[in-house]
Amino acid sequence: MRKLYHLFLEALKGEEKSYTTGSITRAIVLLSIPMVLEMAMESLFAVVDAFFVAKISVDAVAVVGLTESVLTLIYSLAIGLSMAATAMIARRIGEEHPEEASKAAFQAILLGVGISVVISIAGLIWAEDILRLLGGSEQLIASGIGYTRIALGSNIVITLLFLNNGILRGAGDAAAAMRVLWLANGINIVLDPILIFGWGPFPEMGVAGAAMATAIGRGIGVLYQFYLLTKEGSRIRILWRHIQVQAEVIKRLINVGATGAGQFIIASASWIFLITIIARFGSEAVAGYTIAIRLLVFTILPSWGIANAAATLVGQNLGANHPERAETSVWQAARYNMYFLLTVSVVYFFAADWLLSFFTQEEAVVKAGVTSLRIICTGYVFLHTAW
Repeated sequence: MRKLYHLFLEALKGEEKSYTTGSITRAIVLLSIPMVLEMAMESLFAVVDAFFVAKISVDAVAVVGLTESVLTLIYSLAIGLSMAATAMIARRIGEEHPEEASKAAFQAILLGVGISVVISIAGLIWAEDILRLLGGSEQLIASGIGYTRIALGSNIVITLLFLNNGILRGAGDAAAAMRVLWLANGINIVLDPILIFGWGPFPEMGVAGAAMATAIGRGIGVLYQFYLLTKEGSRIRILWRHIQVQAEVIKRLINVGATGAGQFIIASASWIFLITIIARFGSEAVAGYTIAIRLLVFTILPSWGIANAAATLVGQNLGANHPERAETSVWQAARYNMYFLLTVSVVYFFAADWLLSFFTQEEAVVKAGVTSLRIICTGYVFLHTAW
């Protein structure tokens, strides 16, 4: 027991950066603990945010659901780019070429910023049309357009938060990535009720306050990431000499990231199609579905933490010319992930009513949420086990 405790503390400190030698199980644990805790905080925010938004109105929850169906496309691009950055940087670290890793990191950031600016402009201009296209009522659009504009307009902090954490993980510093998300989402959780309900000197912003809290919290997280990526002593450090456009590196990042982003975009596109159909049944159905998805995310994101641990191990070991060790790492991480996801799928199926009742007492919303959670959880959990 004491050995496990010390291993847990070692993982949180994040002192070990290279995982090309030693026990694979130990490496998975050291990487997985901070990565799972990192994603657990993101999951906790998703649930807490849904809890506070549900106190406003059914339309407020529904507009969050409609907007997030579009945001998932942005998440897909950010995750795909993050995966590419993690793979490329882990490979360079495994080869003992930190200078090349730093150059790749800047190219990834440059690419992420470029994509985000285009999406921000489109989101600010066509936010109302997007909600209407997804099936939102005029009443819902009038009350929630502020949330959609802020969420889409500030997507750069979402992209950079995912991307920079991918860079940190590729360098083997999973503990730093964990601290970033705990900081960003901790601030987000605190600001949520303050900006939504107008506590103290702050104005009451309603559902738009939830989007503003997210933008502020994640923005502060991104600033902290840049501090970590530029401070002296970091294994991967971006300096002025790295700030130059390298088209060949950007092209490789796009090629690698396209595959990862593609699989998430397919899932995201299906979500948009599905929520457009659900919107025809009214705001209650969309609200119930949204809460169910937030609960599901509470499970899925920690499982991504284990998957991210495998990605770092594969990259570093391939870079160090240890393909057998890379393959073994994948299989062990996948097995641990399967055990975890099978357990929570059973819990969600049998405790759906009890879980939904924490968020709302609206009978129609609870019924829609329970149905959604029970139908989706099994297939969705097994899908992510495969990933």
